[in-house]
Amino acid sequence: MYAIVEIAGQQFKVSKDLKVYVHRLANEEGSKVSFDKVLLLDDNGTITLGAPAIEGASVEAKVLQHLKGDKVIIFKKKRRKGYKKRNGHRQYLTQILIEGISATGGKKAAPKKEAAPVVETAEEAAPKKAKAPKAEKSADEAAAPKKAKKTDSQE
Repeated sequence: MYAIVEIAGQQFKVSKDLKVYVHRLANEEGSKVSFDKVLLLDDNGTITLGAPAIEGASVEAKVLQHLKGDKVIIFKKKRRKGYKKRNGHRQYLTQILIEGISATGGKKAAPKKEAAPVVETAEEAAPKKAKAPKAEKSADEAAAPKKAKKTDSQE
């Protein structure tokens, strides 16, 4: 059984008894943590997908230790200008141990909303006036060919 869970803004694929390094959590070492934003659950081939999260599902973990990650060197240089900058960074991390995945919630179908009955107002209920018929052209006008307009070049 595994789950994809969002912890501190990042998504992790976790299973029972797995140690994971995540961004620093505010909890103390040795304390229990529960993550409710479970995005996907796989229970022996039965996959439950959340939209966006599965309601009722959670991942239980224990905070093992707080530590700093490896140093990352940032070096900037512009050639032929004498510009060099060197900087370093160590990310604050928390190591957690996944103790269990509970899938008490399932994928629930959203209740369907019934359409509200349409209420007609007095203006809509009144019969609408018919449009006036267009004037028909007489047979002489319809049979006569149309004259072409003269342009300056034709004169």
